Amino acid sequence: MSTITTHAANTAQHPPSPASIPARSRAAARRVGLIDRLALRVGVALVAWSRRPRLLDERAEREQRLRLERSTAERERQWQRLALQLLPPR
Repeated sequence: MSTITTHAANTAQHPPSPASIPARSRAAARRVGLIDRLALRVGVALVAWSRRPRLLDERAEREQRLRLERSTAERERQWQRLALQLLPPR
């Protein structure tokens, strides 16, 4: 029994095996330099520092928040007093 093929056999390997790549074309593994490592550490530290939680509010913000809470409480007391004055006498 004979078999005839009409197309050429595909001999290319995908991806090519490391043995088929010439040694010169392979990129040599390079170590990252000291300055690059230092720059990466500084960059990561800056990102981490910028995302830190704020533990204390600034003084002005705290004063404004207290002033707002006091004015809100005073306004509520005035509304309650007015509502009690509008009730019919017993």
